[in-house]
Amino acid sequence: MIVDSALYRRGERVSVDCHVDDLAELADQATEPGDFVWVGLHQPSAEELDRVAQIFGLHALAVEDAVSAHQRPKLERYDDNLFLTLKTLWYVDEDDAVETGEINMFVGPNFVVTVRHGEGAALKDARTHLEEREKILAHGPSAVVYAVCDAIVDRYEEVAAQLEIDVDEVEASVFSPERTNDSVRIYTLKREISEVRRAVLPLREPMRRFASGLVTGIDPEAAPFFRDVSDHLSRTADIIDSLDSLLSTAFDAHLARISVQQNDDMRKISAGAAIVVVPTLIAGVYGMNFTHMPELDWRFGYAWAMFLMLGSMAGLYAFFKKSGWL
Repeated sequence: MIVDSALYRRGERVSVDCHVDDLAELADQATEPGDFVWVGLHQPSAEELDRVAQIFGLHALAVEDAVSAHQRPKLERYDDNLFLTLKTLWYVDEDDAVETGEINMFVGPNFVVTVRHGEGAALKDARTHLEEREKILAHGPSAVVYAVCDAIVDRYEEVAAQLEIDVDEVEASVFSPERTNDSVRIYTLKREISEVRRAVLPLREPMRRFASGLVTGIDPEAAPFFRDVSDHLSRTADIIDSLDSLLSTAFDAHLARISVQQNDDMRKISAGAAIVVVPTLIAGVYGMNFTHMPELDWRFGYAWAMFLMLGSMAGLYAFFKKSGWL
């Protein structure tokens, strides 16, 4: 479906007398130098996107990618048009889950078509914010590319910040004195970090090219804006790499703590067994009922046996307690 469509002229949105779905009429209104049209679609069907492709002359291969989605972030050129794919991210804290969507952008000399898949990263705020900045919007389609990339990368930073909080919680849990089972959460967070990495890392090269003014069809004067986006993207990539390393270290520490705890358990079990075995030995000896057993007819033999058993148990307990086994 078409979410919004508009004609822009000299950095301002121009009111046109046509329906939001009448893209052919809207495109015909772009008659002055610098005019361009921005069409926003959300999960369009193949038929809807084919109609848009016919109006703006979009390449069939790029249209196929935009319909199927699930593309890797990339920048490609088809004739005079650019095709840019970006991953959108948002964080579900209750599940420690990073959800993903996708935005595909067709960029031509006088148009921009954005195709969004997924529930996250709606572009309404990006459009409104850009329309309030006339000087930036005057850069034409390049300004739209910047606004969309900036909004998406800002969400990357928000997701990275949420992951930092969860990784701090895992570290605190791993090194707490209580016995915890953190392996499942560590694995879940590493999997989500991997999802973020798949969105962030491939996008660094397109942003570098935009920031260097090396892409035909992107206004070189917009390069400083893309340098800012590229800087934020690199910072997010560094945070993600650091979090992944911290989780690996936390997992190793978790396994080491489990090993230490098992050793402590075995020492306690061994100490307890020793405390039981010694009096059992004494009781076994006195229970053999030999005729010529020493002290068998002694009046205090029973008390002596009990004293030996209790005394040995107390002595072993004190010894193991002092040595740290109990």
